[in-house]
Amino acid sequence: MKICFLMYQGNMYSGGQGVYTYYLTRELARLGHEVHVIAGPPEPELAEEVIPHYLPSHSYWSYFYDRQEFLFRRNPLSHFHPVNFYEFVSTRIALSSLLLNFSVRAYLKLRELSREHRFDVVHDNQTLSYGIWLMRRSGFPVVATVHHPLTIDLENALRQASSPYEKARRILWSPWVMQQVVARRLDRVIVVSHASARSVERAFRVLPESLRVVHNGIDTEIFRPLDGLERRPNEILYVGNSEDRNKGARYLLEALDMLKEELDFHVTFVDNVRSRLKLAPRLVRDFGLSSRLAFTGRVCREELVELYNRATLVVCPSLYEGFGLPAAEAMACGTPVLATTGGALPEVVEHGRTGWLVPPADSQALAEGIRLLLGAPELRERLARAGCQAVRERFGWRRAAQEVVAVYEEAMAARRSSARPAS
Repeated sequence: MKICFLMYQGNMYSGGQGVYTYYLTRELARLGHEVHVIAGPPEPELAEEVIPHYLPSHSYWSYFYDRQEFLFRRNPLSHFHPVNFYEFVSTRIALSSLLLNFSVRAYLKLRELSREHRFDVVHDNQTLSYGIWLMRRSGFPVVATVHHPLTIDLENALRQASSPYEKARRILWSPWVMQQVVARRLDRVIVVSHASARSVERAFRVLPESLRVVHNGIDTEIFRPLDGLERRPNEILYVGNSEDRNKGARYLLEALDMLKEELDFHVTFVDNVRSRLKLAPRLVRDFGLSSRLAFTGRVCREELVELYNRATLVVCPSLYEGFGLPAAEAMACGTPVLATTGGALPEVVEHGRTGWLVPPADSQALAEGIRLLLGAPELRERLARAGCQAVRERFGWRRAAQEVVAVYEEAMAARRSSARPAS
């Protein structure tokens, strides 16, 4: 089978979509399929078996990904072409513009590649823009993965917005209307959890018969307990984008503020570099936590595995997760996890057996959970052992790839059936 996979942006260090792209395309290729990836900047990390096709971008954000390329490796006059100038200006204020521009470029690239390659299916990784719809209109069976509907991000961002200006900016940024229109017109929609399936059905009004649940996997050859590493006493680890209001960093910092006079702890944020963050550094200063909290910036997988192995406790305070990769990665490393019941986290973490769960958006509950787990080493050890075993048994990328192939075959059969003339 020839597969064309679309990734509008994202590498291994910019969120779960980059991780999903790397592992799923790698396993599809190892199953014997020919996998091409059309991607925008920052270019995703891909396995050597996967064939990349990288698209240019004049978006506002592409300047930050590679300033040398943006300023010196292209014709400077190209920035003033009307389409490119529009892209630069509009992507500063609207995610929908970034998705739309990528999808149209990807559509043109797909047509170009189709002169040489006869693709059996197109797999979109949550671009859900009008160029993806054009691909389907052109005759390609199109499957999309929706990790979770961005309407949830918008709702949580509006809930935490501090001013009318902030609310207006968040509404303008969100592409939820476009994604709803496109999602309802695809052949199949893959979701990464049952919680995500319910959210997509409700937010995008996608028919249940078009949805297929395929859980993410974890690379347990990479994410595993490491011999010879000692855990740092009372070391708390947070892995995620604290600027994303969906990730609940505010509530974790509020909980730590409640505990700072009672417990001796240290916190590590695996996040962007501190200078590029606004919310978390401000709260750290306001709560007087500067001496107890460190920001690592982006780290490679090997460093991340070591951080998981050295932590006493990993906290996932998300308001909603379509799956919850940091929780599953920590469990695979044999580290106890305190998470919320937001979204799909209860599908990954079983309360009291493989981890500990508290309600989302509840700083007091997070504080109580941290107090309990830091003070109960036997409970932590029991949760860690059960969590590690559960991830190894339930979440594998090879199985995910096999289930995705079954969805491709459904979509292809459905297109063939719809193309037959009526009797």
